[in-house]
Amino acid sequence: MPTSIADFNADWQRNYPNYLDQYQSGKTSYVPNLLPQTAVQFSVFQTLDILQKRLGTDRMRQALDPQQSVPSPVLGQKNGQWLRKSKMVGVNVRTIGSFWNIINYALTLPACHDSIHLLPIWEPGVVGSLYGMVSWQINPEFYSVDLARFIPTLDTVDKQLKVVINLLHALGRTVGMDVIPHTDRFSEMALVHPALFEWVHRDGFRLVDHSENVFSHVEEVIWQYLNQHGTADGSPITYSKSVFFSTQIPLLTDEQRHLILFGLPGDYGGRLRRRIDLIRHLTAQGFETLPMTMAPPYRGLHIVPNEFVVDEFGQTWYQYAFNQPQPFSRVFGPLARYKFYHSLDDNRDWQLDFKRPNQPAWDYICQKVRACQQRYSFDFMRGDMAHVQLRPDGVPASPDAHYDPLRTIKHYVQNLGTPHFAFFAETFLAPDDTMAYGNEAAHLEAINADSTLGDLQSMVVGSAVFNEQLATYIDLAETRKFAPNFTVMTADKDDPRFDLFYRTGNVFRYFVGLFLPQLPSYVGLGFEQRNLHEERGANEEYTKLYVFRISDEAETDKVTHGPFVWGQNAAQFTAINRIRAFAETIWPDLIAQPMRWRQKPDPAQANGTALAWQVADQYVFTASIGEAAVTDGPGMLVFEESGCRVYRL
Repeated sequence: MPTSIADFNADWQRNYPNYLDQYQSGKTSYVPNLLPQTAVQFSVFQTLDILQKRLGTDRMRQALDPQQSVPSPVLGQKNGQWLRKSKMVGVNVRTIGSFWNIINYALTLPACHDSIHLLPIWEPGVVGSLYGMVSWQINPEFYSVDLARFIPTLDTVDKQLKVVINLLHALGRTVGMDVIPHTDRFSEMALVHPALFEWVHRDGFRLVDHSENVFSHVEEVIWQYLNQHGTADGSPITYSKSVFFSTQIPLLTDEQRHLILFGLPGDYGGRLRRRIDLIRHLTAQGFETLPMTMAPPYRGLHIVPNEFVVDEFGQTWYQYAFNQPQPFSRVFGPLARYKFYHSLDDNRDWQLDFKRPNQPAWDYICQKVRACQQRYSFDFMRGDMAHVQLRPDGVPASPDAHYDPLRTIKHYVQNLGTPHFAFFAETFLAPDDTMAYGNEAAHLEAINADSTLGDLQSMVVGSAVFNEQLATYIDLAETRKFAPNFTVMTADKDDPRFDLFYRTGNVFRYFVGLFLPQLPSYVGLGFEQRNLHEERGANEEYTKLYVFRISDEAETDKVTHGPFVWGQNAAQFTAINRIRAFAETIWPDLIAQPMRWRQKPDPAQANGTALAWQVADQYVFTASIGEAAVTDGPGMLVFEESGCRVYRL
């Protein structure tokens, strides 16, 4: 058995024909002993050859045609409840360079990992954050030149994403996208549709106007700019300002407006220059979008005097803060949330009128998400910042149709022909009135989430808080319509701040996450061999730091130089490999089988965790770590790894 990453490389060089044959012939659902960093170096020819032998010529021809769609593995499901059982893998595409490399990485994943969540796929804004989308165009960073050279018809990033999802469907995986209810602070969307966002007028660091209709002044300034500088596509201005900015039945399509204001979609440099020029024009007159916030009280902001940053384009950004902050209050300066509601009393006291939704904003984001889902055949959405619940009185007893935009988006997509479209909510099940007003579990039911991320990844396995939280999650799964995830590691939280949580218990996490049927699970790319980081690693070893694209060398804790660096933890890779190989032998017997607990987590246990559960009348699984003990299971021991065991009855 290899004992180092170098050993695994040597083993691969000696035995790869056998490993590939096992996969290509259908004996295994993944390529055994294949390191992810080796897989993502495969040539396009090599990957296509492997897949053709696995899937067959006809299936490959269909999948590689961006005009066709390979049916989803969950096509025919009546709703999104299938997500309650998913064993999901999250992928930050920046860490592997292109959409095409998702396929190479997927070769290393067994069939039990049945869902792939892609972190945001949209074109990012000036600050480079994947979560600060600047347009509805697909991120051009994720284009594979090698794929286009080998298959010239796949000459756009859009086509490449389509065939990647086709191939993942053919390989039995569902695929999810991030749905983000906010944008880059000066996104193209905000500039084309000012009425869909909240704007403020400032004089230096003084907010002089944050009333309901500041956006109308912004429209006037943008209209002035358009007349002074002409249209980006050279077309004549034959329409009025009211026609250009209309939120009713438009005479101009959204695509036409973007062409007029910014130019051709493929002219990334020209569009960026035009947008920065327009930003300068607006900020010179004191107009900017209200930054997005997290946690109560959500609203009531001021500019902090003399606190600002100057970006690489020479643009000054003032820092905002809460008038009455609470412990989890946070301002996301580079982001702007859609204006989903009008305000009370012209926003005099920063209060929203939840009885007056800003309907054009709801219609706009619903239509855009559905168009993307249809174009690429996504199966589920991860609702970013789904914990946002703005009502100070908490979750209403009878939520109306405009209770939450993510809920509305889910049902909009389902009702227009995709009933299996599921909703994976980004919430952390925090205590009441901390990250949201009211109770998060009640909020999750109100938004019709199918599963939620949870926060187990931010706790040391075997600690009292871990045991208490896991017991709570099990109770929620048994009593609620959504299921919390047994989260191993998230794709956007592989961060130096979280090193403490991954120095022990990693095999326990993976084993329980994979084999416990009651909870879905989530694990991020790179966990397989993540270094233990007894001391902080280099920035390039953390996937979270690739969510950003920061060039400012002063940001020493976030800036990265060069590609993602895979971990060298051969012991962890070996243990996970053993678990995966065993899972292959029993997985068909486990799917959709009932389970019962033999030993639930003890919330009072402070020094260790011990679990035991039975699946049907076939297997008993036990897992323990620390001082907590679990009794030996009945029957014959068929698998053992690091305190985790499986018995056959």
